[in-house]
Order: sequence, then C-alpha cells, then structure tokens
Amino acid sequence: MTREFDAVVVGAGPAGMSAAIGMRGLGLSVLVVDEQPAPGGQIWRAVEVVAPTPIGRLLGDEYLAGAGLAGRFRGCGALYEPHTQVWQIEPGWHVYMTCNGKAEMVRAKHVVLALGAQERPAPFPGWTLPGVLTVGAAQILLKTSRQVPSGPVWVAGSGPLPLLYMAQLLRAGGEIAGWLDTSPPGGWRRALPWTIAALSGWADISKGLAWLREIKAAGVKRVRGVTAIRAFGDGRLQALEYERSNGSMMRVPASVLLSHEGVVPSIHMTRALECKHNWDVQQACLAPDLDEWGQTSKQGIYVAGDAAGIGGAKAACVRGELVALGVSLKSGRISSDLAAERALPLRQKLNELLRLRPMLDALYPPRASIFEPEDDTVVCRCEELTAGDIRKAAAIGQPGPNQVKSYTRAGMGPCQGRQCGYTIAHIIATEQKRNVSDVGFYRIRPPLKPLTLGELASLEIEEQKV
Repeated sequence: MTREFDAVVVGAGPAGMSAAIGMRGLGLSVLVVDEQPAPGGQIWRAVEVVAPTPIGRLLGDEYLAGAGLAGRFRGCGALYEPHTQVWQIEPGWHVYMTCNGKAEMVRAKHVVLALGAQERPAPFPGWTLPGVLTVGAAQILLKTSRQVPSGPVWVAGSGPLPLLYMAQLLRAGGEIAGWLDTSPPGGWRRALPWTIAALSGWADISKGLAWLREIKAAGVKRVRGVTAIRAFGDGRLQALEYERSNGSMMRVPASVLLSHEGVVPSIHMTRALECKHNWDVQQACLAPDLDEWGQTSKQGIYVAGDAAGIGGAKAACVRGELVALGVSLKSGRISSDLAAERALPLRQKLNELLRLRPMLDALYPPRASIFEPEDDTVVCRCEELTAGDIRKAAAIGQPGPNQVKSYTRAGMGPCQGRQCGYTIAHIIATEQKRNVSDVGFYRIRPPLKPLTLGELASLEIEEQKV
C-alpha cells in the first residue's frame, strides 16, 4: 500500500524541523526524510548526542541552541525516517526514496525541500590531494567523531565559518599552523553602505569579533591578502604555496589544508524539478524564485532554509515556520487572515535576521581565482577534467554548460555537477565574454542520487485501475 501524507519534508536541519513542527501543530500529516542518522542538519549535526558532552560545550552556544529544537521536533508527531535518500520527485507529487537498501514511493500533496547549503566549489592546483579538505568537512569530523587533527593545520579562505571552526578547533586542543585569509582587501569600505545594519546586528558581529580574539590570543599566524593557493605532494599533501595581492609568493610545509570560500544554496532538486531560478549577484549563485510562503514556480513544491538563499540557522528556522503556514493555508487548515496575522511577526523577524547578510557578502566575496583556475587545475573531480579541457570545449562555437557536458562529460559523474557546475559556468562566461548569469546551468537528470539496480528492483508500484 502506497503511503500518503499531506507533506513530505526533505531534510531535518533547522528549516526542515521548524517546518515539520509548524505543520504538525496545524494538524497536517508529515513525513520527514533525512540522509543523516539524526536531526540537526550541518549546523547542528549530531547535536542530540554531542550537546551534553564536553565537545558540545566547546562548540559553543550557536551549536547548543539546536538541542532544544531537535527535542521539540522529536515530540511534534511528524514521522521521521533517517538514513533515507530521495532520488526522484515526480508530479503528483510522488517522492521516490531508498532506506536500508529498499526503495519506496510515497505520495504527498506538498513537498518541502529543506536541503540547506553546500560549500562553494573552490578548485585550485592540488585540491584533490589527500590531506586537502574543506572546512565544512573538518567540522563534520569534529562534531560526529570528535576528531582533532594530530598536527597543525593550515586554514585557507574567508567568511564566518573558518573563524568559527578555528575557534572550536583551538578549544578542542587542536593546533593551527596558519590562516591564509583570502578576503579581498578593502572589505570594510565595501561594507560601509550597510553600517546601520551592522549596528542593528551587533550581537552577531560581536560573536565574530570574539572568535577573532580567540584566534589572535592563541598566536595563530594570519596572512592577509592571499589571492591564489597551490598544493603539492607525492601521494598526499606535503607543501602549499600561496600568493599575495602584492605579488609575493611563499612556500611552506603542510600536511593538512582546510579551504573554504563561502556557501551557496543547494539547488540540485529544484533544478531537476525545473523550478524557476534567479541569479543572486551578491552571493554569486543561483537561488529559486519563491512566493511569500516559500513556494516555487511549481505548485506544491516549497523551499525552506538556506536552500532559499543563505541566511544562517536562525533565519532558516523562521523560513521553515513561514513555509508551514503556507502549506497549511493551501491545505485549508488555516484561513488567509489568520495565516497573514501569524506570518507578520515572522516576516519582521526574518528581515531583521537577514539585514546583516548584504554586509557579510560585501566583506567576504569569493576570491576571483576560483572562477578562473589555471589550465592544469582539475575542475571536475568525478571525470578528472581540467580547466584547460573546459576552455577548449568552450571555444567550439558558443556552447553552454550542457553542450560542454556532452563534449567532455563534465558534470556526468556521481556528484552530477554539484562540485563543478559553477566553475564550468564561470569558465564558459569568461571564454565567451558573457555574463555568467546568461550562460545557464546544467540540466539535472534522474536519478538525483546514485541508485543500485537492486534498490530499483525492490520498488513496488501499484498498478493503475482502469
């Protein structure tokens, strides 16, 4: 028997949990599916287990805040299925998923995509070497396995996440060999138009300043104005080289390098569903077009949290609550007047939480070299294609990303373009002297995640009655 729900929520991070709690409070039947083993998403990963431990306290108040929401989510009455991977969504809405090697299709009147964000792909020579990780990956290891690197690590990048991770790593007893700050010079001048927003968001700014003080007090070497990075090694990372804006270059020994150039919304499923998207100039990425309730251009498909645009955990929770009201309104569980009344304070709160975002985007834009990698830099890790391979393909007529995919197989690997899509689009735009927003993006084809033939064979489809 095919299971049916008023709403299926994909993802159990801050937005997914908040949406589920809100919809259950208004009487909807809700299924929440999550690839992870427990609720929390990336920001609050493993929070139920880690929060009561010493590591939880070291991770800070931002992390501990997730424990309360996870508890309310567990008690809201939504059906929660972890270790579950959604690999296709079809009109109806039919949601295809796999759990413990068995595939299933469930029907939903509404689908809420609470997929969060992913780290912005930032290729550089040697980034595929063992020993080179993203800051986000290192933070996952700290939260889930309490792993602290045995030796000093180098951190390269910009934005709030490297600051937070370095502070957490130092509290946990880790060592930092140096911080290569890739933030372009003149950040505060770029941020001047948002001075008033900075004053109203001083609480969040003060957190970042506190992390900086921790890092400085620990004697971490900070190298400003880094414009390019190269990693070297025979079989694993052994050294790294960095270039500064003044043209100077330095080569240093290294065994672990953590990189980060900001985050972007996870758009894989909304692209596969052919929802309309817009190019966010400030964040240099695509984001889905949404109405006031978080609904996409496809009726019944909603997006909540950072997948709707980067805003952080608190904003993700509010967006989840707004989506819950929108789904409940469409389901007839709440009147339009009551929905508007309940939404008003949420919208005001969301505006306040997002007020600081333009300033952060101005302070921490991605460094230019990640969009124009050297010819010998691998940009598609799945197919081992270099930037030079893509430039050659881009010179054949005036192809878009999908034509380049057919020429080179870029984007055809297991990640389906998640890690190379933006890089490929920027290379094409530069070679063809076009705006990247005009170049387009990969078409996403099913399945959305790798699927074995055994899992596919286990799918039971009810026969249609004639």
